[in-house]
Amino acid sequence: MNEKEIEKKFLIKSLPGDLKQYQKIHVVQGYLNASGRPSLRVRKYGNEYILSYKFKEKTQKETANVAREVELPLVEESFEHLMEKIDGRVVEKNRYLIPLQEGLVAELDVFEGYLDGLKFVEVEFKSEEDAANFNPPEWFGRDVTFDVHFKNGYLAKISDVTEILNLIK
Repeated sequence: MNEKEIEKKFLIKSLPGDLKQYQKIHVVQGYLNASGRPSLRVRKYGNEYILSYKFKEKTQKETANVAREVELPLVEESFEHLMEKIDGRVVEKNRYLIPLQEGLVAELDVFEGYLDGLKFVEVEFKSEEDAANFNPPEWFGRDVTFDVHFKNGYLAKISDVTEILNLIK
């Protein structure tokens, strides 16, 4: 699958009610080139195993992160083999899919392990114009779309979540 991905990422002010009412997907991922571009990620997304290749596209306006993402299915054995070769640490989180207005979905990531305490939300859009016109819900916080500290590849390289949590305060 080769898809254009247009997304924005936000910190959150507060959790949006009872998370048990939303679909939850456990995510385990590692990066084969955590400090490089393009991004090469190995991911277990629920019961699926995926190798993804993601590269940023140039845009006219910097309103959202625009990238091409190619995802290839893996079997568990291949996933485990590639996870042994990752740069940095394993990023583990629970992703909650929360419906928003106009058919959008907020992907709330609640991190576990060494990133415990970190939470942020991403929204994918059909166009850059939709991203530019997006009016976030009240529970969304500061837009961190272009802040490298909140990219999962960066998070895989840090040793302590305190560094990131201090940026949120």
